[in-house]
Amino acid sequence: MQKTPDDIVIFLLVTTSIILLMAVFVITMILFYRKKQIAYQKDLDHVKADYEKAILSSQLEVQEQTFQHISREIHDNIGISLTLAKLNLNTLNLEDTGHSREKVDSSIALVTKAINDLNDISQSLNAEYIAGYGLINSLEQETGKLRNLGLHEIIFEVSGNTVFMDAQKELVIFRIVQEALNNILKHAEAKKIAVHLSYDETALNLSICDDGKGFIIPYVHSSNGKKKGAGLINMTKRAEMINGYWVIDSGPGNGTLIKLLVPY
Repeated sequence: MQKTPDDIVIFLLVTTSIILLMAVFVITMILFYRKKQIAYQKDLDHVKADYEKAILSSQLEVQEQTFQHISREIHDNIGISLTLAKLNLNTLNLEDTGHSREKVDSSIALVTKAINDLNDISQSLNAEYIAGYGLINSLEQETGKLRNLGLHEIIFEVSGNTVFMDAQKELVIFRIVQEALNNILKHAEAKKIAVHLSYDETALNLSICDDGKGFIIPYVHSSNGKKKGAGLINMTKRAEMINGYWVIDSGPGNGTLIKLLVPY
């Protein structure tokens, strides 16, 4: 049957309409996808910005604590050593040769101690040194310094097959241990401190415990909804930076136990 001109026109109109509808549908889907993509990118940028803010906040807090650590070390150790050395030299009696020699030798020993203390501070704060030296060796050095003070019984143990993690991650772990040890020295009145690293198949388990006076854990809301003290929230943020999780157990007269789990 031969098609009439009207039939051909109708066919062309229907075909054109279908093509236009398909084109509109395709364009709509492209615009919808593009809109979703832009919204996703905005959400991603927002999450990235929040993460960078959290990292910056944590870095500033670590920097502030680092300044406090340096100030305390200079005042408590280096300052005292240099003050005593100066006192010895100011009270020298050159006519009393024997006694003067003792004071000079004592001053030399005090200055040497101050230089060694400065070197220890420099090494413990140098991220590149810690990254090159490794977590275990850095913690051995840190606990060794405490042991040399002779004020505590220090135990440092490592078990399992050692796993070398990202340098930045190991540095954050080292800073967490540093802060915990400093808190023990400042507040715990402990006689025994133990640090244990356990390398499991999937994660590093770290524990720090002391036999000090302990404390009641303060209760405030943390960023993850749990209740912790403000200082403990800062440690939580550091642990979160390396996808870690930590808990603390303490009580008056029961010492303190800190556990940190960090996946590889």
